Amino acid sequence: MINKKLQVWLPLLFSLIMIVGMYVGYYMRDNMPGKNFFSREKRRPIQEIMDLVQSKYLDEVSLDSVADAGIQAMLNKLDPHSVFIPAEDLQEINEDIDGKFFGIGVEFTIINDTLNVVNVLKDGPSQKAGVEVGDKFINVNDSLIAGNKIDNEKARKLLRGDFNTKVDIRILRNNQSKLLSVTRGVIPLKSVDAAYMIDATVGYIRLNKFSVTTYKEFMTALTDLNKKGLQKLILDLRDNGGGVLDEAIEIADEFLEGDKLITYTEGKHLPKKEYRCRRQGQFEKGALVVLADENTASASEVLLGALQDWDRATIVGRRTFGKGLVQDQYDLSDGSALRLTVARYYTPIGRSIQRSYKNGEKAYYDEVSNRFKDGETQYADSVKNDTSKVFKTKNGKKVYASGGITPDYFVALDTSGFTKNTARIYSKGTINNFTYQYYLQNKTQLLAYKNSKEFSTNFLLSDANWKQFVAFAAKDSVNLNSTTIKEKNKLTNVIKATLARQLWRNDGYFEVINLSDLEVKKALEVLK
Repeated sequence: MINKKLQVWLPLLFSLIMIVGMYVGYYMRDNMPGKNFFSREKRRPIQEIMDLVQSKYLDEVSLDSVADAGIQAMLNKLDPHSVFIPAEDLQEINEDIDGKFFGIGVEFTIINDTLNVVNVLKDGPSQKAGVEVGDKFINVNDSLIAGNKIDNEKARKLLRGDFNTKVDIRILRNNQSKLLSVTRGVIPLKSVDAAYMIDATVGYIRLNKFSVTTYKEFMTALTDLNKKGLQKLILDLRDNGGGVLDEAIEIADEFLEGDKLITYTEGKHLPKKEYRCRRQGQFEKGALVVLADENTASASEVLLGALQDWDRATIVGRRTFGKGLVQDQYDLSDGSALRLTVARYYTPIGRSIQRSYKNGEKAYYDEVSNRFKDGETQYADSVKNDTSKVFKTKNGKKVYASGGITPDYFVALDTSGFTKNTARIYSKGTINNFTYQYYLQNKTQLLAYKNSKEFSTNFLLSDANWKQFVAFAAKDSVNLNSTTIKEKNKLTNVIKATLARQLWRNDGYFEVINLSDLEVKKALEVLK
């Protein structure tokens, strides 16, 4: 038992021990390696500047937007493909990667400030609720959208939402108002634009991106074409900006035999990683042509590089974008994300096809548009290959690095019948709106065609139809009265293909448009 005198001195004794402990601690801090472990971290200038802007700047500013811009400016010093993704943009980007979103399952166009239903997803939420092509949306929940300066972005935000939630839509059909309740569901964002047989032995598959569903979609398409007699394949990767690397590797495995190397990646903090074939592919022997252009990038170039290095495919088109960097996405605490370049990828024979970005982001992206100005998209002898290091494929073919994949057969960009005047038609969506209204007015005759092949052979736009289109374009302030024969032929062909899309979706569109496509024609020539 502690005596009373000791009880009196205990508080003082504890205080002395604490003071001595603090002194020893500070002494050790100042005499130990890594002494700053105990000290407050020095504030960075960027944080000091943010604090000063918040406390001293003359006007009210959004610090979040200022910070976001500052982060992106910092990343621009690294490379053009390391990017900061604000929280409000992340969901849409992730949906594109995931290959799906939650919505009601309609395609729409806005005509005269009114949202018109152009297509209803088969077996989707809207079809189940009774929505039909031609319906006009008046209200979405409590929001009046007709005649209220609605745009595509606002409409998407109203129609999309959480899975299994309801949205009440008031529509106008045949001048009668109806209220429909639609339960949002999973809406696929397809990677395969089209897959069909061009003739008895030649198939065509077009991929628009590489999402997490791409390989599954591709295999479904390939299996279907195999059942129809597929012996030769045209794989269209034009305008495919890439996406998920693993999906491109899986598709490459379907074309390459054995345990061939497909690609390898390497970075300062990531050791070399090889990606090889792991199974017997479904199309290892058939003739293969791949279409590519200046917008073919990233994962698409991984696939192209593997096929070219192993002499497995013939590449037709124009030099690809030239992106040989790999990004990982890191989620941040405020709901935003950082997509950071972590490695380079290399083709099987060791090519890095990444273009130089030493002159900054603007010059980097301008290089692609400059190809149009410099004649590279028109003349094969204007193609700017990096000849400082030449590689050879298995069969001895010369190939290049540091600037994309150069095709085996060059096909010039088809600019016939394309003028500033016709460019305005595409930018304003004039053709889409015209064909939609033409479809509604001629639905019975159009639905009489059994398939897109019959349609492409037998349907022709009459002179009266062309005059209707000229009058329709005039409403968009586009004068087509002095159109050349080439312009008219080009436009009527696109109108016909767009009508085929209205009837048979993208399969119909590409089945018609490919009949006059120069690269598809060259691919068929190579195959035959």
